[in-house]
Amino acid sequence: MLTIFSIPKSFSTQNVLAQHNAIQSWLSLAGDNEIILMGNDAGVAEAAKKYGIIHYPEIQKNEFGTPLVSSAFALAREKAQNQILVYVNADIILLPDFVTAIKSIKLPKYFIIGRRWDLDWQQKIDYQQQNWEVELKQELGRQGKLHGYTGIDYMVFPRELPWQMPEFAVGRQGWDNWVLWKMKKMQVPIIDATEIATVIHQNHGYSHSPYAEKDRVGGPETKRNYALAGGFANMLSIREADWVLTETGLKRPGFIRMLSGWLNNIPLWRSLLAVKRKINSL
Repeated sequence: MLTIFSIPKSFSTQNVLAQHNAIQSWLSLAGDNEIILMGNDAGVAEAAKKYGIIHYPEIQKNEFGTPLVSSAFALAREKAQNQILVYVNADIILLPDFVTAIKSIKLPKYFIIGRRWDLDWQQKIDYQQQNWEVELKQELGRQGKLHGYTGIDYMVFPRELPWQMPEFAVGRQGWDNWVLWKMKKMQVPIIDATEIATVIHQNHGYSHSPYAEKDRVGGPETKRNYALAGGFANMLSIREADWVLTETGLKRPGFIRMLSGWLNNIPLWRSLLAVKRKINSL
């Protein structure tokens, strides 16, 4: 049903446990799904072999050795066996309701995104236990925090959706927000599935990069992503989604979000927001 693809970090870093938890959650999803790991960082091939999933090491990198997310998306469209593609960050746990959310969408073209839950989680999850999902949700209720609208950790879209992206570096800000802007330009309905799909981000640091900051990777690669996007005026957030997926189906966002979406169609408004985002990024 789904082709899930991701670009893991090296399995020799602090992200080892989180990535193993994430991959096993994808494997536990219902349906005949295909899972692809991309890149040739340390341990990626071994992880693919361990779980019996596909590995494509040949995606392009920039001069810093960072994989290009544009290359991964192009490869996924070329190689995928299924018609629905799912890009997901390699530290993201997907729960069974993720598939439920996707199955409920009957539009001919769409782009599904959603907010994540941030969770301090440093334990191996035993997916053989029947109550693993219940325990995880209980922990979310105790200490999980719903992330803001700018973090986009997964994207679901039909394989035949015709679009290309600049040579963005993965794991650096800007590229995912540009993708939403691109979908708006293409008039592809953007769907916020936060209410239905429980998506968990296992909190971690950024010491894998020499440009680590408190809650992101900065430095020249991030600046380049911003430049490739054409600046902050060409970046949108989950707040600007066209639809919200609820238990009763698709609904239009509330007034404030609708107003935000309408204003973002005005170039002058986007330029003013760009100034604000640039200040916040300093």
